[in-house]
Amino acid sequence: MSEEEEKGFVSKIAKYLPTVEGPTYKQPFNSKIKWTIAALLMFLVLSSVPIFGVAKAVYDQYRFYEIVLGSKFGSLMTLGIGPIVTSGIILQLLVGSKIINWDMNDEKYRKKFQTWSKLLGIVFCVIEAAAFVFFGALTVSGGLPVTIFVVMQLIAGGIIVILLDEIVSKWGFGSGISLFIAAGVANQIFIRALSPISSTCIAGDLSTCLPSSQNPPTGLLWQFFLNLFQAKYTNMILSLIPILATIVIFLVVIYIQDMGIEIPLSFSGFRGFGRSWSLKLLYTSNIPVILAASLVATLQVIGRFGLQAGTNGMSCSLLACYDKNNQIVGGIIYYLTSPTSLLSNIISGTVTQSDLIRALTYMIFLSLAATVFSVFWVSTSSMDSASVAEQLEGIGMQIPGYRGDKKTMEGVLNRYIPYLTVIGGLLVGIFAALADFTGAIGTGTGILLTVMIIYNYYEQLSAENLEEAHPIIRSILGE
Repeated sequence: MSEEEEKGFVSKIAKYLPTVEGPTYKQPFNSKIKWTIAALLMFLVLSSVPIFGVAKAVYDQYRFYEIVLGSKFGSLMTLGIGPIVTSGIILQLLVGSKIINWDMNDEKYRKKFQTWSKLLGIVFCVIEAAAFVFFGALTVSGGLPVTIFVVMQLIAGGIIVILLDEIVSKWGFGSGISLFIAAGVANQIFIRALSPISSTCIAGDLSTCLPSSQNPPTGLLWQFFLNLFQAKYTNMILSLIPILATIVIFLVVIYIQDMGIEIPLSFSGFRGFGRSWSLKLLYTSNIPVILAASLVATLQVIGRFGLQAGTNGMSCSLLACYDKNNQIVGGIIYYLTSPTSLLSNIISGTVTQSDLIRALTYMIFLSLAATVFSVFWVSTSSMDSASVAEQLEGIGMQIPGYRGDKKTMEGVLNRYIPYLTVIGGLLVGIFAALADFTGAIGTGTGILLTVMIIYNYYEQLSAENLEEAHPIIRSILGE
């Protein structure tokens, strides 16, 4: 297909894709806040709407997928941001490896990237919806017509998420992907830490919701006090570890987010006027770990496709084996997932050699994946040295002590950006894995993503004109 034919094909596709048109004027601050909150509320409401035709079930085996991909199994938001992220991963790999030779500094190719990303996202809505239903991730209570209707509901939910993401990115702040991940993790933290209701609670049956020593509360804080009153000190410590781990991860990530290198800049046309630009240690922020964790979560789901019953209650597929409690116990996927509460197992003396090997392989896989995605993200999002130098030259800025041309600035930036890209991706992957080993509430990766998302929102909001913002928002941002 020639470039002209491809251009015409892309234009035709773009006409028929569901799209949220962006504003034709500069959005005021309060309007952006309203659109962001409206999109978030709609996402949360749809996460509580059950899919018609799906049997009620507990989906604990998909907890990591739900956290990382903003999903809620059994609801209209079952697919979450999975289709968006999957399409993004594929395009990042194709463009970053130059299999598809698109110059992402060119506006034409950036639009093409966005069009194909949305098209692939919709395609993956169909693929993932069909896979979840026909491979048994969701149990359909009906015949073929009901099955088809369930698939259609899942596809509709996935497309709605794509549109909500567009609403946030065009009319609000940040991206819907980040916002929905943070909302899901925050919900998990609140329930897992503070809920006084029993974990076996059944709607409409109050007796099953009242906590007791045999039926402990869901909230770890309440479990801590219950164990304290019963003098079960080992259990008390084990219930406290995830809470402490969550707090520590919050503090460490906030500290790391501020680490970076200050690059002085000056205006080429006005002497004495300038500013400093901070090249963060985590140069690509949370994007690499979102993509890497999404890949892990997707592999976990794929590992359940084609399960066949075996001996001793075991079920196995080509990639993984599960016991009668739906816990993964073997296969390739086993060594690409984090061991459950490794730190607690070490403290209680129940850790096994298999747990340690699994922890090592998981850390290596997650950190390498995050590093690869970090490199590809820089090359496809105009964050490489050449693109940044061109942007600085375009606004009339230069690095003091060097010539103000693009090539010179690119040479200076090449001393930092490529190394920060690799080191930042590797560090965020390693730290995400270590955080997962602590058994932190909402998973270590979820906490890591949430803190980085909140911090990025803080920086973005601080850069806005806050004169018309609500006094509470100004006080939070220190204005």
